[in-house]
Amino acid sequence: MSRVLDLIRAEHRSIAAILHGMQYLMNETRFRGTRIDPGVFRAMLYYLDTYSDRMHHPKEDRYLFAAMRSRSREAGAIVEELEREHAGGAAALRDLEQALIRYEEGGDKEFPAFAKAVEAFTSGYWDHMQKEEEKAFPLAEKVLGAEDWKEIDRAFDENRDPLADQRESKDFQKLFAKIANLAPPPIGVGPPRRD
Repeated sequence: MSRVLDLIRAEHRSIAAILHGMQYLMNETRFRGTRIDPGVFRAMLYYLDTYSDRMHHPKEDRYLFAAMRSRSREAGAIVEELEREHAGGAAALRDLEQALIRYEEGGDKEFPAFAKAVEAFTSGYWDHMQKEEEKAFPLAEKVLGAEDWKEIDRAFDENRDPLADQRESKDFQKLFAKIANLAPPPIGVGPPRRD
């Protein structure tokens, strides 16, 4: 098996932490009446925009999915569906950001629409990652050979700027730490809630 699938699964775990955080913050407001700190939520949106949409998805599309499509007719339908979802990711993120702005500006009367937007976004993202891990990855393991995996691994390695990769890695670590420090427990280490 390719180390690329392990890398993608690890990236999915980071994305899942952000999605859990979004749901947690929304539920804290819904059930406990606490206000969402827009700075924390914006940091989460920024992470998903800069990391998922600009780095994670393009590599999946360009290397893994392209190889799958070239090796199997069966892969065509699932790859097309996943690529469509990737293409729609930026618009879904903008919609969620707009819902956050309306909630910030409009107050509690805008919360139901914001909560609905968070649920739709996180649910869609969970479904997408599940589809990749339960349908696309097993199919990739079935239809791609050792040489294909070597080429995909090489493409992932060659299409990283080592300096940018280090900088981006440090930047994402700082952003992840910022989210953890700003967010209240249990998603972060920020100041505890005052009940």
